[in-house]
Amino acid sequence: MKHLEDKVALVTGATRGIGRGIAIGLAEAGATVYVTGRSLNNSSSNAVSGSLSETQSAIDEIGGVCIPVQVDHSDDEQVRLLFERIQDEQDGQLDLLVNNAYSGVQAVKDAFGQPFWDCEPSIWDASNNVGLRSHYIASVFAARIMTKHKSGLICTISSWAGMSYIFNAAYGVGKAACDRLAADMAVELKPYNVASVSIWPGIVGTELFDSFASETNQTNATEQKNSFISDRYNWETPLFTGRAIAALACESNIMRHTGRVQIVAELADKYGIVDENGDRPASLRSLRFLLPTALPLLRNYSWLIPDIKIPWSLLLLNALSSPKI
Repeated sequence: MKHLEDKVALVTGATRGIGRGIAIGLAEAGATVYVTGRSLNNSSSNAVSGSLSETQSAIDEIGGVCIPVQVDHSDDEQVRLLFERIQDEQDGQLDLLVNNAYSGVQAVKDAFGQPFWDCEPSIWDASNNVGLRSHYIASVFAARIMTKHKSGLICTISSWAGMSYIFNAAYGVGKAACDRLAADMAVELKPYNVASVSIWPGIVGTELFDSFASETNQTNATEQKNSFISDRYNWETPLFTGRAIAALACESNIMRHTGRVQIVAELADKYGIVDENGDRPASLRSLRFLLPTALPLLRNYSWLIPDIKIPWSLLLLNALSSPKI
């Protein structure tokens, strides 16, 4: 069913990875999808590079509608012109913005395992310029359109790093800030019937993360051989996030979700969504994920483990190390 037919969506940073998967998932549901990225065509020999034309081709293959726009999200003027174009071409309609653009993957990869003081200070900007600030800028322009129609949804792609340490300090601060951005925007948007949520995917097998996992295993095979990284345990595909957002965007009362974190695997449970391969990965707070992660022998029998979620209040008490009162 094409539940998003006649809807207009924008996915930033959609040349590859989660962004491409989200764009395909929304197009699959019938939306007209604008996609942005810095590369219109793939002129790189890098195996994990991507382009807007490739995303458009993938959407064309499923019969969807994709409009690629080359945009550098570190340039506010390019972003302004993007929204001006959408407003002109779609008669002022924009139903969904997915803030996904992120330029820090390579910097995070290069700094992996190093304390923050051994990293170049530029890792902060690499993580939080296109990836936090750019989300705010895009949301400003989207809100100017959506509030006029008193309708819309802004999804900001974040991470479990908003709750506990993952990768490095700059990365975690940026993701916590994304969650706060989504929540605080929700307060100001609520009177205009525009929703704002933070989206937490699980472990997503993007092109770059898959390459990173392979390199990590080769350099540290002994320690990694039983990890969820080496055997890609409970990994999600980028399309899984796209399908979850598409289902969420169809909610008749989306405002009851505004200001909240939405976990992709839990949205999938709620809406009966499956991943690209027909599986439904477990939430990272589910016993179905946590027990086999601690005891790898259980991974072949994970379906026997109850899908019981650790309560959110308990996660906050035990996982959130900062700030403390």
